[in-house]
Amino acid sequence: MSAIGASSRTRAFVGLGANIGNPAAQLATALDSLDAAGVLVAVSGVYRSAPIGPEQPEFLNLVAELAVSDGPYELLARCQALEAAAQRVRSERWGPRTLDVDVLLFGDAEMRDPELQIPHPRLRERRFVLDPLAELAPELVTLGELAAVADQDCERIGSAELLSRLAAVSMAADQD
Repeated sequence: MSAIGASSRTRAFVGLGANIGNPAAQLATALDSLDAAGVLVAVSGVYRSAPIGPEQPEFLNLVAELAVSDGPYELLARCQALEAAAQRVRSERWGPRTLDVDVLLFGDAEMRDPELQIPHPRLRERRFVLDPLAELAPELVTLGELAAVADQDCERIGSAELLSRLAAVSMAADQD
C-alpha cells in the first residue's frame, strides 16, 4: 500500500446496512454525515435483502463510493463512529443492527489485520454487496461473481432518494 499524501484522495467503498429501528432513516443519516464530511462521491440504489444468520427482519443495504484523504484505519474509525451514532450494539454475530458500515475496498490496498481486512473478506460472497457495488463500479465486479450469488434473496427497491420516503413511512407507522 502506498502512502497517502494530504492532497491525494483514495477511492474507497463502504457497505451500509440496517434492519432494526428505522433502517431507512439510519442509512440516510449516515449518508448525510459522509456527505457533510466531504467524502461522499456516489451512492448505489437501495436493496432489500434476506438476513444472514439468526432469524431477524430483512435488511436495507447500499454501497457508497468515497474519496478520502485519510488512511484505511481512519476510514474504519469513521465507519465505527457512524455505527455508534446510530446506537449500534454488537451482541450477536450477524445479528440485527441499527447500522452496519463496512470498509469494502480502499484503493488497491490489501490488508489482513485482525482489526481491518481489505478487501472485505466476504465481499465476493454477498449479493447485497456485489449488486450495489456493480452499480457504482462495474469494473470491480465480474459476471462470474454476480452469477455465484444470484440465488441469494436480494432486490433493488429504488434509488437512495427512496430512503427519506421510507423513513417517513416508518416514523408514521411507529406513531400509530
